[in-house]
Amino acid sequence: MIPESEARGSGATLRPERGGDTASLHALHVACFEGDEEARLVDALRAGGNLRLSLVAEVDGELASHAAFSPATLEGAEEGLGLGPVATLEGQRRRGLAAALVRLGLERCRAAGAPWVVVLGDPAYYGRFGFEPAGGRGLDCVFGGGDAFQVLELVGGALPEAGGRVHYAPEFEALGG
Repeated sequence: MIPESEARGSGATLRPERGGDTASLHALHVACFEGDEEARLVDALRAGGNLRLSLVAEVDGELASHAAFSPATLEGAEEGLGLGPVATLEGQRRRGLAAALVRLGLERCRAAGAPWVVVLGDPAYYGRFGFEPAGGRGLDCVFGGGDAFQVLELVGGALPEAGGRVHYAPEFEALGG
């Protein structure tokens, strides 16, 4: 169970993705985004062995939220991770499920020795987890993103001072980079 402060009494269980979750996760992403691009991305990351960390929030036996982490590379730096996609069903939003998954995921990334994590998303949302605009660190990616492209250094000094271009897993770039 997740702390009530995280999920506002949701009764959710956070856990890693299981083999039997594939169809439900696909449906969750289709329900959360226009089209099926994110759902296909998660399926492709899984098939390619690049879904390094996949966490779900389960409410009343149903998958309600998902956060995915996949490899990201940067010349001159140890391999990091890309966070995304993150999805929560409409009826389960604003209950802290995604935030709890992001926090748990970052804790697990840190414990596993991941040096840094990038995300392309709302700066106001991801800033509360410690993400900062990647451009301020001299980083960019093929998706652009401006201030929405953000980085969180989990190990001090892990990012090269010269910055550079971050590359997400090939499955991301195949779908739209």
